[in-house]
Amino acid sequence: MTSSTPRRTVLAAALAAAGTAATAASATAAPAAVPERAADHDPSAAPGRAPAPGLVDNRFWSSYTDWRCGSAAGATAVAGLRPGLVLDSPAGRTDYTDPHTGRTSAWEYASWTSPVHTPNVPATEVIASWNAHTPPGTWIQVELSGTYSDATATPWYVLGRWASGDGDIRRTSVDDQTDGRSTVWTDTFAIDDTASGLRLASYRLRLTLYRTPGSGLTPTVWRLGAMASDIPDRFTVPATAPGPAHELAVPRYSQNTHVGQYPEYDNGGEAWCSPTSSQMIVEYWGRGPSAEELAWVNPAFDDPQVCHAARFTYDHQYQGCGNWPFNAAYAATYPDLTAVVTRLRSLTELESLVRAGIPAITSQSFLKEELTGAGYGTAGHLMTVIGFTPDGDVIANDPASPDNEAVRRVYDRREWENIWLRTKRYDANGRVRSGTGGVCYLYWPARPTPGQRRVLRSLGLA
Repeated sequence: MTSSTPRRTVLAAALAAAGTAATAASATAAPAAVPERAADHDPSAAPGRAPAPGLVDNRFWSSYTDWRCGSAAGATAVAGLRPGLVLDSPAGRTDYTDPHTGRTSAWEYASWTSPVHTPNVPATEVIASWNAHTPPGTWIQVELSGTYSDATATPWYVLGRWASGDGDIRRTSVDDQTDGRSTVWTDTFAIDDTASGLRLASYRLRLTLYRTPGSGLTPTVWRLGAMASDIPDRFTVPATAPGPAHELAVPRYSQNTHVGQYPEYDNGGEAWCSPTSSQMIVEYWGRGPSAEELAWVNPAFDDPQVCHAARFTYDHQYQGCGNWPFNAAYAATYPDLTAVVTRLRSLTELESLVRAGIPAITSQSFLKEELTGAGYGTAGHLMTVIGFTPDGDVIANDPASPDNEAVRRVYDRREWENIWLRTKRYDANGRVRSGTGGVCYLYWPARPTPGQRRVLRSLGLA
């Protein structure tokens, strides 16, 4: 793969490619250069682990046993229908100066460090995601440290400082993290020179829980993990045979009906494809913000829940709503929803999820002529796959539509498959750019049906 590009550069390129016509849709703050993969299928695989060696490895910690297997300092595991990790007895106290407000505050903290995980595939990229509850007065930080394939170590990299609200800290990624061999690009750990053969051979995740001193409050983290992958350079991917037709009844929202609204969140709705897609699936599962939670939104605005999703997925460093893990974390703030960022290898895997009742939010980049009927080109865009036609074409809720009624689109299977799964592409000037390589967000109930669990387990996600 080519090296990753800073997200704001990608957004600028996307906006230029898409133009300003709202009816043609606009580009969005979707993550840049990220490849693809998902674990090979093996029904006997252990829960939360990618089954057999393949291009993608998923490892998530979520059970009571998982939390007890890590190394804790002041944090403790709690059992129940949804086991989690909480701040029990603070391990210390620290000051944090929020770079986006300039405010310095004192915080008690505790930490939990995962066991060392060796992915089935030595990785060029790792993307973490988490599910947590952070009441006011609390927040969390997620970090990664690993060992390279030459037995040297990475530093500890911050993958996110996060709170569900924005009253205590501003949720943020951290720029300028590199050791000259790997770099964190907003939410993605990436090997700088993949052609060198260097890979990440193993890693640990560290979770730090913060609270206002003396408050007795605690965040609760239900799920923490990462997707590691090593996808080969490819401009095209093999075609897959269509499976049975199926379509899910997912709500339809257009980002373009919010153009100009709340420009403090990534210039408004023209860049809100990621939170708009997230809100569609949150509501598909019967969840959503309350009237009280929406009271801050201008009552003249339609679909205020989309504005809400934009505000509470916004990354103040990236200055956009397209931080992948922040979108997953937002979805998981709703009761009993699980959310991850991962990669799939094919439309066949995506079809299996849709047949089980699980839609997916996919990330793709393309020229206008590469996706018939889209009417726009983009350097990064999120849309929601809700089904497949009898011919195998993709039914997508595309938020880059002029209004809600126009959101449901049918896209050519072969075209869509290629723009989603490739890792390299040409831009309008003939320059080689990166593709997202099968990245998607998946949201599902904490207690899925047996059929849903089987499909999720086959992908190393349950």
